Amino acid sequence: MGEYVLEMLNVSKAFPGVQALDGVTLRVRPGSVHALMGENGAGKSTLMKCLIGINSMDEGTIILRGEEVNFPDTITALNSGVSMIHQELNPIPLRSISDNLWVGREPRKGKFVLDKKKMYEDSKALLAQVGMDDDPEVLVGTLTVAKQQMIEIAKAVSYDADVIIMDEPTSSLTDSETDKLFEIIRRLRDEGKAIIYISHKMDEIFEICDEATVFRDGKYVGTDFIKNLTTESLIKMMVGRELDAMFPKIDCEIGEPILKVENLSSPGWFADVSFELHRGEILGFAGLVGAGRTEVMETIFGMREKSGGSIYKDGEELDITCPSDAIDNKIGMLTEDRRKTGIVPVSSVLDNISIANIKSYVGPAHVLNHKKMSEEAAEYGSKLSIKTPTWKTPIASLSGGNQQKVLVARWLLTDPDVLIVDEPTRGIDVGAKSEIHSIITNLAAEGKGIIMISSEMPEVMGMADRIIVMHEGRMTGIVDRKDFTQEHIMELAALPTEKVR
Repeated sequence: MGEYVLEMLNVSKAFPGVQALDGVTLRVRPGSVHALMGENGAGKSTLMKCLIGINSMDEGTIILRGEEVNFPDTITALNSGVSMIHQELNPIPLRSISDNLWVGREPRKGKFVLDKKKMYEDSKALLAQVGMDDDPEVLVGTLTVAKQQMIEIAKAVSYDADVIIMDEPTSSLTDSETDKLFEIIRRLRDEGKAIIYISHKMDEIFEICDEATVFRDGKYVGTDFIKNLTTESLIKMMVGRELDAMFPKIDCEIGEPILKVENLSSPGWFADVSFELHRGEILGFAGLVGAGRTEVMETIFGMREKSGGSIYKDGEELDITCPSDAIDNKIGMLTEDRRKTGIVPVSSVLDNISIANIKSYVGPAHVLNHKKMSEEAAEYGSKLSIKTPTWKTPIASLSGGNQQKVLVARWLLTDPDVLIVDEPTRGIDVGAKSEIHSIITNLAAEGKGIIMISSEMPEVMGMADRIIVMHEGRMTGIVDRKDFTQEHIMELAALPTEKVR
């Protein structure tokens, strides 16, 4: 097999209007965790799709265990010892955990009869490896995104592959689940497996990886051992420049209250939430998974029914029963899960940008003004550096980071007074993170009120003027910027409270 278990040499791949890969190279050693780094659109996922047979290469060579290969499909790749955990989950929601784990390779008694007992027992053992004690017969659609992610990880492990690709595997995981994943990765590495690890979280790269290869704009930049790199040097390789301020916060004048929430409640999710948001303020919401932060924001935005409490904007009580009511009152919301509640995957980039502001494009005889739509989309596309072949391109074909920028552009077009951003930089590269942070702080400087939910403590502390901390559906504290410490906020986030009923 030689020094490397996998070599991908001089790989090129073009899509209409985009050179996704331009002669890139990746060499991965057995028994190592190899980070594949780069901004969104750098070509990381495209290269992995070329490896496992989703995309075909235009040029290049793939050598696996010393032999040249070119997989026509993912089944052939799996059977050859290459598995992949995708960034975008694709569970079968109406089937059980067990069915999802073994789909297409179910154990059988003879040719036609499923061995359900073995399937159940093997599923239990596999789930235990990733720290889950759920019943394998539970429907996957009833589980949290984090648990669905752990199931995908368990499935990848079950193939006993020599090369395992993990594309943003911790994007939906808690700290404890991430620790469990790292235990699994270390065990696999000790068994001689090669892990290709794609992540934008720098702390993870330096904790778990041995080497890093960097791409930029579809080109190979370089490879080095992690011990020879720093966060600053790695970022410079990725973006071609130094990012002096990841959290470029502007000290804004805090004005009058623009949004007031009093005793807001939703049974089973949260109770008695009260706060004020001021003009020019970035109000952070922190807490552990399940704290109720997202549910509060979905209720304010009309995605979830409230059981009690009041919402006021500029002193006037609002009756918000659906998102269009919130939009009419100049409240926007960038949702947590861009795939489930954000993008319209079959529609174009233009339609996805314009949809929340569609009323402003309706002209005489209810005809859409496509010229105005295109001009405004191009304006915001330029401001946010959205990379797309054309505005008619289906948004599903863009990278995750560019999809997120499209959603940011959508809400900027509505010119909201209040903008709620829920995990605004999840799955976004460091360069795009800095750009989105700049947009958020500039909106605050214009006198907008911003509510930011983030599970990344440095992000919420770096951007917010105040942080509201929640635990199990209740507020446990409000912390002013001058008093921010990670220890204090985590203490409040873990503070025991009576569960919401």
